[in-house]
Amino acid sequence: MKEHWKDEPDEHDYPAAFDYLTLITPEETATGLVGQLKRAELTHRKAKDILRASRLKLLPEDNAHVAKDLEKVKDGKALSPVLLVRGHGHPGFETAEDLVIADGYHRVCASYHLDENADIPCKLI
Repeated sequence: MKEHWKDEPDEHDYPAAFDYLTLITPEETATGLVGQLKRAELTHRKAKDILRASRLKLLPEDNAHVAKDLEKVKDGKALSPVLLVRGHGHPGFETAEDLVIADGYHRVCASYHLDENADIPCKLI
């Protein structure tokens, strides 16, 4: 199986990123970060590097959300690019992490299970 990716994130990915970011930063800062993500150009990074930089653990293939994304790939459906925020260089955004996956953690894990070296499209600020 090889995953396929959409050219742009789904519109509902931005509110999901906002919801997550407001858990770790004030709403005003999260609003600014999501605005930057919307304007960011698409780039590509490897699943293994995204997980390493974010310091998140690889979720197993039987995780409900990872399994759902793997099923989408099996069915030939395109996945939405992930939204990434560097953990430094953003006024008002303080985190100990080098990279925050604002939206798409499960898609990163699904991609890793398929091919850890595959390029994942993402918006990175």
